[in-house]
Amino acid sequence: MLFAGLYLVALGVGGIKGSLAPHGAEQYDETTQLGRKQRSAFFNYYVFCLSSGALIAVTFVVWIEDNKGWQWGFGISTATILLSIPIFLLGSPFYRNKIPTGCPITTIVKVLTAAIFNTCKSKNSSNAVTEVHSSPTCSNESRDEGNSNVKEKVPSQKPTEDIKFLNRALRNNPAYPIVQCTVKEVEEVKIVFKIFPIFMSTIMLNCCLAQLSTFSVQQAATMNTKLGSLKVPPASLPVFPVIFILILAPVYNHVIIPFARKVTKTEMGITHLQRIGTGLILSIVAMAVAALVEIKRKRVAVNSGLVNSSEPLPITFLWVALQYLFLGSADLFTLAGMMEFFFTDAPLSMRSLATSLSWASLAMGYYFSTVLVSIVNNITSTYRHTPWLFGSNLNHYHLERFYWLMCILGGLNFLHFLFWAARYKYSSTGP
Repeated sequence: MLFAGLYLVALGVGGIKGSLAPHGAEQYDETTQLGRKQRSAFFNYYVFCLSSGALIAVTFVVWIEDNKGWQWGFGISTATILLSIPIFLLGSPFYRNKIPTGCPITTIVKVLTAAIFNTCKSKNSSNAVTEVHSSPTCSNESRDEGNSNVKEKVPSQKPTEDIKFLNRALRNNPAYPIVQCTVKEVEEVKIVFKIFPIFMSTIMLNCCLAQLSTFSVQQAATMNTKLGSLKVPPASLPVFPVIFILILAPVYNHVIIPFARKVTKTEMGITHLQRIGTGLILSIVAMAVAALVEIKRKRVAVNSGLVNSSEPLPITFLWVALQYLFLGSADLFTLAGMMEFFFTDAPLSMRSLATSLSWASLAMGYYFSTVLVSIVNNITSTYRHTPWLFGSNLNHYHLERFYWLMCILGGLNFLHFLFWAARYKYSSTGP
């Protein structure tokens, strides 16, 4: 029953996070400058609201669970979700809803299937596009989709030269009408393919974020967690990045962005890719800070003669809070930047799917963190007979080396991001 509940939570959260952000963003008119600015602010405050919920979770709910029992913590969360449903439904008469036009995954699979089929069928790859199958919706004029009052510039009948392999899907196949593709469908899939390398670049940042709930908590548990007469539970340490996000989000929206707009004289001020890049840099700095803090913590353990002791070290846990602050800032820049980037640059029919990539990146980052720890332990146990990250005593770990490794991998990932970002061209709906 416990695992059934956890999987239902994952299913529900996946649906909410994949739908709520694009639904909220579609309430703004992107054909006007004011609407686009309001939409950008929406993504910032969306992250702000997520952090507000996290603040309650890691303080009040954690206290309830520690003092009253886990059933009370789950009960409060259940009641909160139930309360949110009628509140959400109250806005139904005012929502601007987009009428579903089909499954975007079906379009992607169809274009890829057609391109592969035509490649295998054709003996001469230079004649891969022999006849373009166009659609009456393909024109240079803008159109309205559903009730969203959002205009989309539909691509012309001639396919672009980017990702030429997908142009092979445009070959007319009378015998297989199910895989006939229009220029519009092919161009939409091309946009998704261009977004994908940026998405891959963000996985490493979320791998760094995974350390906040694992090794960083273990570090703090060995340190002095008292603030005056108050003893802070290590599980409540994520309160630091959460509070920093709550402070930084309004500052970013009302101070940094207006200043950047004046300096750059552009509507966006800071582009989506610049926001993501800033977050990646902050994550690298956070890992370097984490390594230096761990070196300091172990030095204190050695000097105090507490290497093999379970007693708290005479060093405040606020040192660990430094890496939380940097990673919290990285999360704000990258998550809000990712969601807005995927939403604005994705085709209208694929916006919800593209926005969901932000959360897929988070999940893959956490999974990659687990895989990376296993690989490091296997390699170090083979060549040094002592795994870096294994054992019951954190003082015997080589956690600082792991953080330096994360820093190096983050740097390589940033170079990978720069390679694709420098070549990326925003779509017509982008900044």
